[in-house]
Amino acid sequence: MAERPSVVIIQGTVVGTTDFDLYPIPVQSFLGIPYALAPTGHRRFRPPMKVSASSDIFDASKQGPRAPGKPSLLVSDPIEEASEDCLIVNVFRQKPKDKTTKLPVCIYVHGGAFNRGSSSMHNTASMVGWSELPFIAVSFNYRLGALGFLPSRLSAREGLLNLGLKDQILLFEWVRDNIESFGGNPDDVTLMGFSAGAHSIGYHMLRSADQDNTLFHKVIMESGSPTARSIHAYDSPIHEEQFRQYVAEAGVSSDLPDSQIFDFLRDQPIHVLTKAQDVVFGHYNASLLWAFQPVIDGDVIPRHPSKMLQSDAWRKFPILTGFNGNEGSLFVDKMASKPEQFTEFFRKLLPELSQPDMSALDRLYPDPSSSQNQIYADSRLGLAVGGQYRRLEAAYGHYAYVAPVRQVAYLAKQSRPRAPPVYLYHWALASSVVNGASHGNNLNYDAFDRKICAISSSQKELSGYVHAYVTSFICTGNPNTATSRFQHRQQWEEYTIEDPKVMTFGDKNEELIGGGTGSLAKMTSDSWGKAECEFWWKISRSLLEIDSGV
Repeated sequence: MAERPSVVIIQGTVVGTTDFDLYPIPVQSFLGIPYALAPTGHRRFRPPMKVSASSDIFDASKQGPRAPGKPSLLVSDPIEEASEDCLIVNVFRQKPKDKTTKLPVCIYVHGGAFNRGSSSMHNTASMVGWSELPFIAVSFNYRLGALGFLPSRLSAREGLLNLGLKDQILLFEWVRDNIESFGGNPDDVTLMGFSAGAHSIGYHMLRSADQDNTLFHKVIMESGSPTARSIHAYDSPIHEEQFRQYVAEAGVSSDLPDSQIFDFLRDQPIHVLTKAQDVVFGHYNASLLWAFQPVIDGDVIPRHPSKMLQSDAWRKFPILTGFNGNEGSLFVDKMASKPEQFTEFFRKLLPELSQPDMSALDRLYPDPSSSQNQIYADSRLGLAVGGQYRRLEAAYGHYAYVAPVRQVAYLAKQSRPRAPPVYLYHWALASSVVNGASHGNNLNYDAFDRKICAISSSQKELSGYVHAYVTSFICTGNPNTATSRFQHRQQWEEYTIEDPKVMTFGDKNEELIGGGTGSLAKMTSDSWGKAECEFWWKISRSLLEIDSGV
């Protein structure tokens, strides 16, 4: 008979499963545990509510449903079922040997543009099972799309802004209240997330200065930052426009009083809301002015994240963060062939850019069709890409991801040289000829995932390095601690203002596209894309002044 471990928590007894076969140490999993009441019926479009205490017995052997919406674009998502009743948490631990020692905890926050994805995007069980240093890992789902992020003035009056972020906060509180029962230490919690998950962690990190007792103590932000992309006030014109389009698509009559709109939406079948969400998101997808995003609400995001970050008033944590070399390649038009398309893209995305800004943009990302500088030309035969694609993906990637990630690292150390350590990485491993080191192609290297390890011995070694760095950081705040396996990996040096260093993974490694292995991991000077990132920092400051009326 299979071993079924049980744990008594506030809401009852949860009965999980044990995997003896996949990992060197058996992993116990407790899956699909509700951490909030189902946000359905009259609780749809309302802040999350805690689960009541009980003595019930809960079968925690199966993953719970993902949030309504499309599955992840980046990885195969084994969760087929989507349901509003998606506020579930999964807990993973190595089979306990010593039940008296309280272990470090890692909470994984999934990405997906706040519109798609689920906890199953990340192989959290594998990350736990292969770790030399034991820890407890937690993954969870939160509300996405319109159900989690539907900003407008009406939403603000009803107290319904940033519901997905409020789900996350309630989950962090659930971990604080229950994780000791699983053997975890609530005073040693690392938040870890990718893309929108990393953006979310950044928001919580900046808000932590306003909290008496922080719910976490270290952060890992992969390809994300609180200043990534654009974040606006809840009542900005773009959000009001998207809100009105959404409610119209959902069947709300134009003459329905505002006071009745959310009651109407609560009465609609979920497929009606999901279809409306897909239509509106799709309408803005090409411009990357995505609908259903977090907003400045005076609460969870009290002020503009750039202002908060630059104020130095936020609580400092040990930080491990980084970016990929081609963050923009999955998002921009691969067939862009005319210089005007480059210009029009940024004028629509950032209409506040001045003509001098646009001229500077052209100099930093020279047009390969008219410039002697061919850095963004692509001469490889047979590639179905336009002549402007390379400069477009580089500029967007720097703007949306690379510059914001670097900004966090820089400002975390700028005014406080003795602040907690910061570790910065650059993922350079190319996953395809067209996309390069694209957004998300490092997913699950940190889990020592068996699919990655099966590619080749060098990919297995790279995954082992990353896994050892990440799990060491989770357990000690230092990525160099674990030494039993992959002990000869490069020492990861701290990022400093005086001598900024970055850990580069997969430099000149083109193994996945038929080339050489290059290097796996090495420390380098943080100079790649420096001028471009400084330009985007300047633009960010200018846009902030415009928004503030300065």
